[in-house]
Amino acid sequence: MNPLEIWGGHECTVNRIGETWRDHTRLTGHEDRLDDLDLFAGLGLKALRYPVLWERTERARGHLDWAWPDERLARIRELGVRPIAGLVHHGSGPAWTDLLDADFAPLLAEFAGRAAARYPWVKEWTPVNEPVTTARFSALYGHWYPHRRDERDFWLALINQIDAVRLSMKAIRAVIPDARLIQTEDIGTTWATGPCRDQARFDNRRRLMSLDLLTGRVTSEHPLYARIAGLGLAKRLDQLAGDPTPPDVIGMNHYITSDRFLDHRLDRYPPETHGGNGAQVYADVEAVRVVGDRPCGWNNSLRQLWRRYRLPLAVTECHLGCSENEQQAWLIQAWNAVRSARRTGVDVRALTVWSLLGAVDWDSLLTREAGRYEPGVFDISDGQPRGRGVADLVSRLVEDAEDELDERPPLIGWWDRSERLLYPPFVRRSAMSDIRQT
Repeated sequence: MNPLEIWGGHECTVNRIGETWRDHTRLTGHEDRLDDLDLFAGLGLKALRYPVLWERTERARGHLDWAWPDERLARIRELGVRPIAGLVHHGSGPAWTDLLDADFAPLLAEFAGRAAARYPWVKEWTPVNEPVTTARFSALYGHWYPHRRDERDFWLALINQIDAVRLSMKAIRAVIPDARLIQTEDIGTTWATGPCRDQARFDNRRRLMSLDLLTGRVTSEHPLYARIAGLGLAKRLDQLAGDPTPPDVIGMNHYITSDRFLDHRLDRYPPETHGGNGAQVYADVEAVRVVGDRPCGWNNSLRQLWRRYRLPLAVTECHLGCSENEQQAWLIQAWNAVRSARRTGVDVRALTVWSLLGAVDWDSLLTREAGRYEPGVFDISDGQPRGRGVADLVSRLVEDAEDELDERPPLIGWWDRSERLLYPPFVRRSAMSDIRQT
């Protein structure tokens, strides 16, 4: 099995709310601090998820400004770290396109080809980060541009992103034949009470659709094919199934809030949690707040993804907005889950510490400009990155890449304590969300 690596990444989202653009590289000050890269490399990272974002580079149509990625990628190369180039990170492209545009995929592919020609030594690429998550926030929930709340728009936005990945990798590999696709997605599990079980099953299938589409699994036999085809998208599904672009590495991102719980008993939950699917109403809450015997999401998701796809895996985001000790506990739990999975034959290649510089306003999904900052591996509260205990822990992981961590006394996160439960606890009878059932 390949040696286990430690990767890193800073929060680099560029998202759009109406006509307002929010660029995390600017919000954290990384835009103007080249020396941050030396700090990142000093942790011992083998690879760095790094933005070569379409919106930041092609700010006027047909006019590309490569000055910033030129300088940054050159420095990363000098430091001996591999960049994993990201082209769209929760964005919808420059101002003249969006996720519902029929030209979104070919336009991104054109940009990808130019990026590959400029950086032919970059071997690892993520053309679109978390396509399902981005489609949900942009076209199903209306949080981000183009602010739609429609199921067909959701599937169209997702298919356009997957097509963009497919065409972008073709363009990149025309220049770099051995280029590798590192495809990231937020992986969570939905549990439910009995009356909501069908919706939970649907949610658990939907969360994997970016990977199912890329690997050519969405044929007429797929459980969601008929539903999507009925929205007039059969031809697009068949095209993707006939020309799959399987990832070289599946990147699993996972957060406490990734796991959800659906409950038909609305009286147990505050009104703001109430929702539905048009035919049924239910509360949708974080599973950690109600599922009494909630298993660790890292362990479950790694093994389930491996069983389903048999492709190399990496944890590509490991971060929580919480206390410093709890951030270390979360990282240790992810690390030990990776090590445990590898011992059972799961091909996990890396764990990515994220976000190196912390994050701004992610508590509102970037919908409010409140300036709420949560530190990451480094704290930039004073304007310059300051290493924290998490940074020391990362250095330990790099040095002991084949060992599990046994903290004495153990670091415990709030998610492991009884006070995590905000609602009457629900005890699962079975793991109905198992990916194998889909």
